[in-house]
Amino acid sequence: MSANSTTPAAAVLMMAKHRLRRGQTGRDIFAGGMADEIVIEHPNRDKAASKLVRLVVVAFLIASAALVTIVTVGGWEALAGAQVLQVSYIVLYLVMAFFVARWNRGVLPVAAALAIIMLIFAAVSGPAWFDRAQDGFTDPDLDAGLLGTLTLLIVPVQALLIAFAMAGFNQAWNIEVERLQDGTTRATPGK
Repeated sequence: MSANSTTPAAAVLMMAKHRLRRGQTGRDIFAGGMADEIVIEHPNRDKAASKLVRLVVVAFLIASAALVTIVTVGGWEALAGAQVLQVSYIVLYLVMAFFVARWNRGVLPVAAALAIIMLIFAAVSGPAWFDRAQDGFTDPDLDAGLLGTLTLLIVPVQALLIAFAMAGFNQAWNIEVERLQDGTTRATPGK
């Protein structure tokens, strides 16, 4: 056995000694312990348009969750079994806002799909709140007219959420580029 060859156990031990650590910016990951440290960059995340779309999507997800929360709490007794669905939407929108804030591109189509369903529900149920303002209906905790207005306000918020979520998905936040620490790229073997 030559001095330059390593046993499989030594190779595994060497690989185990390598650890991953996050860069100061939180976006780049370095493979530590190597002579040529590799930096993984996400060039599409550094664009101003990507940052703006991410911020807008997070804002619309949080605004949607807030509007649905107000309608849910304000009309709790009049919702007739829809409470579980609305609480589920609130939780899902907040979880998706968290993941979009962390540049997770995969939840964007899910957010758009859920926004389509919420848009339909809000468009159909908004006028029903105005009908509850008449005599003979139980009064919700908030004024039925206000709940109707908030419910109809959910419709354009969902439409904008759909548009911006799909724009963010098309920005390809997941693209990675490997570079060496000095900014150059490593030659690929066999090319």
